[in-house]
Amino acid sequence: MSADEVSPAPVAAATAEEYATWVTREASRVYRGHNDRGQTVLMGPRDEPGAFTPGELLKIALAGCAGMTADGVIARRIGADAPVTIGVTTQNHETEDRFTRFDETVRLDLSGLSNPQRAELAVVVERAIGRGCTVGLTLLSGADIFVDIRQA
Repeated sequence: MSADEVSPAPVAAATAEEYATWVTREASRVYRGHNDRGQTVLMGPRDEPGAFTPGELLKIALAGCAGMTADGVIARRIGADAPVTIGVTTQNHETEDRFTRFDETVRLDLSGLSNPQRAELAVVVERAIGRGCTVGLTLLSGADIFVDIRQA
């Protein structure tokens, strides 16, 4: 390297002091997500062992947000220890790499409820999710995304 060439600066790792959430590159197309509480999740292509794809994480975030939002309503109606499973399926855009629809299915043990109670629970759960799930509200409303490229 000649005297007038500049060597690239090493990329500094992000820290919890800078960001509440961030990702770091582990390998080609493999990233590790971090939060400021020390938790991590591996992201990569479908064939990467132990990794979730970003699309899978989006679906998990939507389902988890729905469950957490409706948890109190469900616990009051069918019990504090009620098992809950929320599945998410998607429809993909025909030509673009994006989802056009998310379908959530909330599975509950409704055997202890009458038909009117089941119908009422469905309304209350849907209302809670529709009003309080940050991920769902963001997907429905859209959000601006700005990308800032900086020297590390």
